[in-house]
Amino acid sequence: MEDHIFKTLAISSAIIVLYSVIRVVYTIWWKPKSLGKQLRKQGIRGTSYKLFYGDMKEVAECTREAWTKPMSLKHQIAPRVSPFFYRMVRNYGKVSLSWIETRPRLIIADPELMRLILADKNGDFVKPPLNPLVDILQLGVSTLEGQRWAKRRRLITPAFHLEKLKKMVPAFSTSCLGLIDRWKKLISPQESHELDVAAEFQNLAGDVIARTAFGSSYEEGKRIFELQKEQAKLVLEAYRNIYIPGFRFIPTKKNKRRYNIDNEIKAILRDMISKKEQTMRDGQLENNDLLGLLLQRKEESNNGLTIEDIIEECKLFYFAGQETTATLLTWTMILLSMHPDWQEKARDEVLRVCGKKTLDFEEINHLKIVTMILHEVLRLYPPVVALFRHTSRKTNIGGMSIPAGVDFLLLVLFLHYDPKCWGEDVEEFNPERFSEGVVKASKDEIAFYPFGWGPRICLGQSFAMIEAKMALAMVLQHFSFQLSPTYTHAPYTVITLQPQHGAPIILHRI
Repeated sequence: MEDHIFKTLAISSAIIVLYSVIRVVYTIWWKPKSLGKQLRKQGIRGTSYKLFYGDMKEVAECTREAWTKPMSLKHQIAPRVSPFFYRMVRNYGKVSLSWIETRPRLIIADPELMRLILADKNGDFVKPPLNPLVDILQLGVSTLEGQRWAKRRRLITPAFHLEKLKKMVPAFSTSCLGLIDRWKKLISPQESHELDVAAEFQNLAGDVIARTAFGSSYEEGKRIFELQKEQAKLVLEAYRNIYIPGFRFIPTKKNKRRYNIDNEIKAILRDMISKKEQTMRDGQLENNDLLGLLLQRKEESNNGLTIEDIIEECKLFYFAGQETTATLLTWTMILLSMHPDWQEKARDEVLRVCGKKTLDFEEINHLKIVTMILHEVLRLYPPVVALFRHTSRKTNIGGMSIPAGVDFLLLVLFLHYDPKCWGEDVEEFNPERFSEGVVKASKDEIAFYPFGWGPRICLGQSFAMIEAKMALAMVLQHFSFQLSPTYTHAPYTVITLQPQHGAPIILHRI
């Protein structure tokens, strides 16, 4: 009897071990090789699969080397910002095969394919699976899929309708006036002052999002901004390293910091939400802000929106609302310093439209040259240089049959520099190309995706553009500016595209 039990246990253990070995071999070898073979059969060229890491080591090494050296004052930034993928496109074409860990990843720089993927409404292309240390940044609707995404998007969209944005213009004005007053105190008339505008615009954008989303000021939300910036760096580091299952539970110093940051952010937001709910119960709701709107939607019957959901959306407001506009304004100041003729054209327009008084919503809409400039900056220096997708099931696109489990890297930055879309002057700063709007700026179809495209296009793009127009117009009203001799041209990515060594600008009162 005991022998029988022993044999049964031994056989069961052997089967479990064998099954585990087969699963591991399937996951790290057979499946990647099989998927790669299916893609290569269709003429897609690229790198060979490397066990566990794929191309991650090469990506990291190329990036690290490129980021050690600044570049000249030119606008072809792809070789420095994304050196590995720049080399892949040059060597293998606009559709090429690379690897991220054990998954094949198709690099897409082809405008038609990119448009088809982003326009997907069937759920064939979803966000790629993330390791848990990356997923901790979890930013609400931007990371949801399927019905959950559709429902959340529907609930949030009214907050960004034009009538809502019009009501936010006074808050934009208050924040921008604070920036102008602070700069004026630093600079006496007929004198100049050097300032890192990257840090200044981070503060400005933070103040705007705090006022419009939560009815508070930058100082009240300052701790959240600081924590999310630190979290973004930790998340990026985790993304660039291979994830070992279960590693998130090991109490390393960085793991503990990641979870402590997340808990502290949620605690601060939960307290802000609680105070807002009390204000609403007391009938004293004065601010028509994004948080108030979400809480109102939560009270509607059967919408399924929870306090935890609202916390995630608040994290998204804070992160995306600050980063996108701050980086846009920073690069705009840099480029207008490099191209003073366009700085003068923009200033003349602002003074013609509204003189030196604070702009209202209608005047913002009349700033055609300012809008052209911002669009050209977004083309050359998009806040997000690439978008990520993953096939949830087998699908056909652009004449290719793509199996389930394939990642896609959509190179927005490369598309914005494609001479077939933009002409031979593609590397030049030429806002005139947007004189007839975004639709007619590129040669054929739209090839301009700074805020994404399709069903998942960024909800906050109008918000960001109104804020950027007002801020830039008010700076132009009161200051002229030029690059400091200490400025180093070194674009790089920390989630968004930023100047690696800051943006020192010399300001002059006018």
